[in-house]
Amino acid sequence: MRKRLVALGAVTLLLVLVMGSLGAGYVLGHAPGGHAPGGASPMWSRMGGHPGVGWSGCDLHEGAEFGRGHWVSGSCERIFPSEGPVASLGEAQEAVVQYVEQLGYEDLHVTEVMEFERNYYAIVAEEETNIGAMELLVDKSSGVVTPEPGPNMMWNVEYGMHRGGMMGAAWDDAEMLISPEQARDITQEWLHANFPSREAGTPDQFYGYYTLHFLKDGQIEGMLSVRGSTGDVWYHSWHGDFVQMTENHGDEDL
Repeated sequence: MRKRLVALGAVTLLLVLVMGSLGAGYVLGHAPGGHAPGGASPMWSRMGGHPGVGWSGCDLHEGAEFGRGHWVSGSCERIFPSEGPVASLGEAQEAVVQYVEQLGYEDLHVTEVMEFERNYYAIVAEEETNIGAMELLVDKSSGVVTPEPGPNMMWNVEYGMHRGGMMGAAWDDAEMLISPEQARDITQEWLHANFPSREAGTPDQFYGYYTLHFLKDGQIEGMLSVRGSTGDVWYHSWHGDFVQMTENHGDEDL
């Protein structure tokens, strides 16, 4: 246990030093978009329920008000603006397809597109395995596509920011010790403590973690992720209210 605490302390110190060197827009602590319900941290550790480290991962959009979840126009990685506002699920999917094509990935397909109050959200999965490759956000006003912050960048061991990059040594913990069923149980435990009367949905598996919708009265209300190696929970606090969604079944190849 002492070795684990020392290691966690070293990782936290590394994050502080790295984020400090990167400048404004990189935040340790609670994620923009408001705290999780009941004052919980957006990232929650199963080890005693203590809050973990939350990180924005994106520079804020010029003119955006910090703390209101305007992540989607940040400079997380390469971004590819469209010709203007995105006004439908179909247009959001088209922007995602163009983004992934320009990144040079092959054999991927869009499996899900969701509209939220503040952004569009999409899952892109591998054709062969159907394992999620990345979670992407599309800005409604500009069509800019960026990697979703949080688990998609920090826990994704194949397509995340640390794959061969600055976080490789600190965050390379790829073993999926948590099953999909356990991920749902962990989600339900978190919901019971923070969002009573909500129900965990079906986990979508990514490399290193799961993402799940949660529902109120049978309707999607939000989402969170569970890390496959530790069971830590990261609440996605940046979307706003759910609007609508569409799911594909492998027929939208990139």
